[in-house]
Amino acid sequence: MEWDVFLAPYSQAVDELKIKLRGYRDFYEIALKNSPIEFVTGRVKPVPSILEKARRRGIPLDQLNTQMQDLAGIRVMCQFVDDIMKVVEMIRNRTDLNVVEEKDYIKEKKKSGYRSYHVVVQYPVQTITGEKKILAEIQVRTLAMNFWATIEHSLNYKYKGNIPTDVKVRLLRAAEAAFRLDEEMSQIREEILIAQQHFSQKNADEE
Repeated sequence: MEWDVFLAPYSQAVDELKIKLRGYRDFYEIALKNSPIEFVTGRVKPVPSILEKARRRGIPLDQLNTQMQDLAGIRVMCQFVDDIMKVVEMIRNRTDLNVVEEKDYIKEKKKSGYRSYHVVVQYPVQTITGEKKILAEIQVRTLAMNFWATIEHSLNYKYKGNIPTDVKVRLLRAAEAAFRLDEEMSQIREEILIAQQHFSQKNADEE
């Protein structure tokens, strides 16, 4: 398979979606409102990871475009849990993509402790051979959820998916601690936002 050719539309989709989702922050700033989006990242799944996942799930390489939903991946980070559904609603309301599937791993967390909200979308990319509709996965989560997920991903890579039991137990405890942190931050949300506004205004005045 010519990977560069196959993955080029996915790379284009990641670049476009990052710009579009980051654009919301500018609109909120102009409106003098607090943005539910803290920051946005994205990536195209590396070829070794694609091959490993395809092998593990029995996905033929000629069916990757329909059977693997996260070849193009976007992560949207929020400060507060309440902001997650606001972002999901923004995605649902967009007219330049179609929502294919939603997975709520916040209400129904994974056994590992993983929490996040996944939205799989069909996004059209303009190529030299015409329009190509591809699948992309948008993960919406808090900063605390993202910190935990990044650590868990690194440990999974280190142990090749077989994390020792004692480490799994500690990870689960950490996941619950991260969620309690999110809940506590939600309780003092207004105080935090006011403090941030004052801090931003102070910096603006000093410039």
